[in-house]
Amino acid sequence: MKVATEQEWQAARKELLAAEQELAAHEQRVTKQRRELPWVPVEKHYTFATVDGRKSLPELFDGRSQLLIYHLMYGEDWKVACPGCTSVGDGLGGMVTHVNNRDVTLIAMSRAPLEKLVATKAQRGWTMPYVSGYGDDFLFDYGFAFRREEMFGIVRDEFDMGQLLREAPQWLQDYRDDVGAPDLQSAVSVSAGWSVFAMEDGAVYNTYRRYPPLVGPPYAPLLEFVPKP
Repeated sequence: MKVATEQEWQAARKELLAAEQELAAHEQRVTKQRRELPWVPVEKHYTFATVDGRKSLPELFDGRSQLLIYHLMYGEDWKVACPGCTSVGDGLGGMVTHVNNRDVTLIAMSRAPLEKLVATKAQRGWTMPYVSGYGDDFLFDYGFAFRREEMFGIVRDEFDMGQLLREAPQWLQDYRDDVGAPDLQSAVSVSAGWSVFAMEDGAVYNTYRRYPPLVGPPYAPLLEFVPKP
């Protein structure tokens, strides 16, 4: 802890402000670069389990031109969803109306069967749409789920899943216990992240995907304001 006068604080704050403005400018450049990524047509037919029956990917747009999916980690044979992803889920409901008003449909998606998602949603009091990718190739094709026979060969963004499974660090063993996965391979069978799709003239395109490491839960940016988060 550093104690100072108001004048000293103002001088230090002015120096910090310049750094914050530089960071904001960099974030704007990154956002521009992200929005200029090429669009990749989705040519495969996918369907998802929802409380209103199975729906295709275009139907998930719900009449809007953009679809934003949070991939909430919940393996098909886990007892509970990922604790970190659950904290993100707790904050998504309040965002739905705001993004809907900007021509964006926001949903959560997990690998676990629909009945598990319905139970979790009711238990947590979630209000955002929550759909299941169980029984479809979508999550595998876009890198948010992994088949057991492929795991030891997966290397992505310098992340070597085979090495992780062979070394099995303590945090992974603890995580397996936290979610109630039957084994380590099940514990790494799904990935968190975001995927974004756009619809143009009836065609669907994948415009962006983001894998771990991710931004934290919705309250995380606020904790950057306090001295002892």
